[in-house]
Amino acid sequence: MPIYILVIDYVLGIVMWTLIGRSAMNIFQREDSQFFFMKVFVKYTNPIIKIFRFITPSFIVAPIVPLYVAWFFYMIRFYLMPYLMGYSVMGMLSFPLESEIAGEIYRLFGKN
Repeated sequence: MPIYILVIDYVLGIVMWTLIGRSAMNIFQREDSQFFFMKVFVKYTNPIIKIFRFITPSFIVAPIVPLYVAWFFYMIRFYLMPYLMGYSVMGMLSFPLESEIAGEIYRLFGKN
């Protein structure tokens, strides 16, 4: 697999999972919380959320907006990655980042 495919997928995957993490953390913390991890999530995801502001409907509640933006990254990965890898079908295993993580989990905890 070409390295540029992995780089594209890893960047998109990290952004997507960070946005999901921010939504999940927002259940327990306010956005202006002094908790270190919440400050990091907000700092790194605010620029991405601002880029997508023009296509984000105004009726979406603020804590859900990162999840809405993460959905776009998921869709980009779902349709772009199989195309770049030459797959004729699309599916969850066409995500290199998650496939490698799943492979390592199977290797660590799977039956030998």
